Amino acid sequence: MMTIALDRRQLLTGMTAMALTSSALGAKARKPFFARTGNAIGLQLYTLGDEWVKDTPGTFAELARIGVRDLELPGLAGKDPAELRAQADAAGLGFSSIHLPAALVPGQGGISLASSPAEIAETLGFLGITDAVLPLPPLPADFAFVPGKTGPADLASAIAKAGVDGWKRLAELLSTKAQALSPYGITLGYHNHNVEFAPVGGTTGWQVLLAETDPRLVQFEVDLGWVAAAGLDPAALLRRMKGRVRWLHVKDLKPSTPRNTALTMHPAEVGSGKTNWSQVLAAAETAGVRRYYIEQEPPFAIARIEAVRRSAAFLASAL
Repeated sequence: MMTIALDRRQLLTGMTAMALTSSALGAKARKPFFARTGNAIGLQLYTLGDEWVKDTPGTFAELARIGVRDLELPGLAGKDPAELRAQADAAGLGFSSIHLPAALVPGQGGISLASSPAEIAETLGFLGITDAVLPLPPLPADFAFVPGKTGPADLASAIAKAGVDGWKRLAELLSTKAQALSPYGITLGYHNHNVEFAPVGGTTGWQVLLAETDPRLVQFEVDLGWVAAAGLDPAALLRRMKGRVRWLHVKDLKPSTPRNTALTMHPAEVGSGKTNWSQVLAAAETAGVRRYYIEQEPPFAIARIEAVRRSAAFLASAL
């Protein structure tokens, strides 16, 4: 009888422990994603157009009030990098990434992937950044951008004309630049739109870039909105890219967006579109994503800063 009583006590103790463990796991699962993982809610400043350029200290202070903590620069916008860093520090924000074009537009200052690795490293050092991302494929030398006239379809057409060889040249460029920047402690990546998923020569630009860049050197910044606009499942794509996706553009789109690979999208604030965020965030965590940047394309139905506020509020409570 003593043995039986002891076994019962042990059984009850074990059942109680299991119940407590199950309860703790359930509470953890119910905790919002960003609170649970410790990741910061970030923003690609492109979302704000030139608003952040006109009043940088005021914009940064407002972003801090909204709950944004991490910033990705679309470029320097003519700003002094040391001054930018000081303004971000004053607001309690940090820069973690910057978009660098393949080459600068004539007459504009700043840095690009055509700059020397030492110059890139020095500039990024002022900002406290070790991540750089190429946001678009290099456009043909004869492509003429005309403000107010050149549209998304023109850009998509110019990229498509380069064919498979264009994507192979881009893969080589990324690999070469990544290798040159690596000794400086800088990680290079590539940001997608939806042109990468267009069929070309029995493959796609995306498949070429994944296959022909060194996984140890070249990472990817997955733009969820453009993936969805191409008709693909963002969560499934992230699961396939484990270990190769370092940054995420957290972007939503309306169900009315047509499936296309021509840079067309009907944008929405994060959480108000068609994206299944519980699936996407779970897949992103599994894939090893380190940075999450809210981004929204124009046109905006509300003020840009209000759109950021709504997106950040949704993410703060997202499971």
